Amino acid sequence: MIEQQQNNPLHGLGLEKMVTELVEFYDWKVLYAALRLECFNLNPSMPACLKFLKKTEWARERVESFYLYRFKRMPKGSATQFELKPRERGFAEGILPRKPEPLTVELVAQMREKAAADYQDMKKNNRSKPQYGKDKPRAQDSYAQNRIANKNRKKASQDPTNPWGK
Repeated sequence: MIEQQQNNPLHGLGLEKMVTELVEFYDWKVLYAALRLECFNLNPSMPACLKFLKKTEWARERVESFYLYRFKRMPKGSATQFELKPRERGFAEGILPRKPEPLTVELVAQMREKAAADYQDMKKNNRSKPQYGKDKPRAQDSYAQNRIANKNRKKASQDPTNPWGK
C-alpha cells in the first residue's frame, strides 16, 4: 500500500494547500458550480472552508476526488478503486498528473446538463425489468410468461460427470 501511496498526488498533501491550489486556479465561483458545496458560496474564505471540510468527511472526499480527477487529471480507476477513499487510492507506476482541466461556470453547467441527459438515456435504454402499463401489454397466460423466462435460461449440460450444468 505504501508503494501505491507514493504515486498518489494526495499523499503528503495538506487540505489547506490543496484548497489553495484549487482556488488560485479556478476561483470560488467555479468551485461552487462544480462541487455544489456551500462553503465555496456563502462564506468563501479559506478559514471557513477549511473548518467545514475538516468537520465534514463526505465534502472533503468530494474535494479530494475533484482534485485528483479534474485538477490533476489522473486516470479513472476500477470499481474497487472507487470504493476506497481518495487518499487511499493508488495509481500505477509511471502515471504522472497532467495539466488542470480549465473550467468555467458555464462549462460546468453544460457538463451537468449533458450528464443528466446521458443518465436519462441510460435509464430509458437499460431497463432491467419489463415495464408493464399502457405502452407494454402484460402476458395473458402463465404459459406465455414461462416461455419468455425460458428463453434467457442457460441450456442444461450434456456432460454426465457435471450434474449441475455449470
